[in-house]
Amino acid sequence: MTGDQVDNDTTVTRETISVTGHTGPRFLSRRSFLAGSAGAAGLLVAGRAGLGSQTQFRVAPVASASTLHLAATDGWASMAQDAPHSTFWPDPWAPSPYDMYVFGFRDVTGLSDAEVTGQRGLAQISAPVLAFDEFDAAANNDVRITLTNLGLSMRPDLTDGHTIHWHGFVNAIPLFDGVPELSISVPIGRNFTYYYRPHDPGTYMYHCHFEDVEHVQMGMTGIVYVRPKQNGTNVGPVPAGHQLRYAYNDGDGTTQYDREFSFMINEIWAEAHFRDAHIQTTDWTDYAPSFWTLNGRSFPDTIEHNGDPMSDIAAGWPGGQERLRYQPISSLVRCNSGERVLLRMSNLGYQNHTMTCDQIPLTVVAKDSVRLANADGVTHYLTGSSVEIGPGESRDVIFTAPTVSARTTFLFYDRNYAYLNNGGGSGLGGQMTHIEVRPTGDPQPTPVQDINKPNS
Repeated sequence: MTGDQVDNDTTVTRETISVTGHTGPRFLSRRSFLAGSAGAAGLLVAGRAGLGSQTQFRVAPVASASTLHLAATDGWASMAQDAPHSTFWPDPWAPSPYDMYVFGFRDVTGLSDAEVTGQRGLAQISAPVLAFDEFDAAANNDVRITLTNLGLSMRPDLTDGHTIHWHGFVNAIPLFDGVPELSISVPIGRNFTYYYRPHDPGTYMYHCHFEDVEHVQMGMTGIVYVRPKQNGTNVGPVPAGHQLRYAYNDGDGTTQYDREFSFMINEIWAEAHFRDAHIQTTDWTDYAPSFWTLNGRSFPDTIEHNGDPMSDIAAGWPGGQERLRYQPISSLVRCNSGERVLLRMSNLGYQNHTMTCDQIPLTVVAKDSVRLANADGVTHYLTGSSVEIGPGESRDVIFTAPTVSARTTFLFYDRNYAYLNNGGGSGLGGQMTHIEVRPTGDPQPTPVQDINKPNS
């Protein structure tokens, strides 16, 4: 098979990419300089073993099991190709087809020790979306996440630890909170298991809290959310034909939705990424983003389909561009007329953002995982064309897809036009994506980033 059918009239062609750039002479000589010839050779083999041999195929963009295994490492990503070149981007040391150095988390659940080691140097941004059910004592569905620190393949001179911090999560005891000063930082080559009991539904974030200004900017960010016990019950009641899914235990069905999509909102400062790769210090007070991203991509990459960062590189990358392999989470929203759509939005950048859709009313039902309602149940939901979200904040937003007679595309974008370019270039870019509404009964193509029903 040479393509994936992603639409009724569109086929995405698979291509095999070259990875020779990963082991070029410049890279090896730099490694030898940093760690000595013998040490560099060993690290180089470990860092690249997974490129041709990893054959596990994972299409779903969300991990929902209660026991997970994540690996922390560095690697390379690819930013929008229409951006003007500068001193800091694209990085001349980047292996084709990638162009920017990053840190990130990988989902390595179920892999052998050797396969986990093979993920060194293959970072993913944004990190895997994590979803869990609200804790139920009868089901004993607490959460266990093991973190393995694989080290940095490009920077063996650094001995950075890594942690997992559930940002905004109120139930983590200090040992498992991920703040190194209060808990544990995972050294290179070691594992640590975090335990959580997710009592409170909502949309949270997770990130590394070790040298967090740097590690968050470098890409160690992801979304984690908790689904309420109310799921599966008909409260409200829910009209026939709609899903029994809810963002919160609302008791009245007002947070019911049929589809859900996640957005990790961020900015990327290309200079800092270049300096990390080239053993240079960064003055973070000079922060000047080059790219504004949704799920680690800038428009038009945001509307490319989901991918599978774990698939064998020789098999091609399903449903998207090969260079986006390590930014696998699409921001394309697809739904049918009349469906209620939940947008889970988190901001782990350093700037305020206001996401806008001019023709579809957006209703904010929760801020920072707190439903906008009084104790007596009176709601204070906010409906408008824009949703403001500051650094470290989350929003749960619901809209009803308008009735259309043909496939209709609406723009979902940052209202600050300065954030709608790529590297200062001309044309639209940055924090923009599409909301595609299809007539009732028009089947959804595969794959789409519908977290409840991956690739359906």
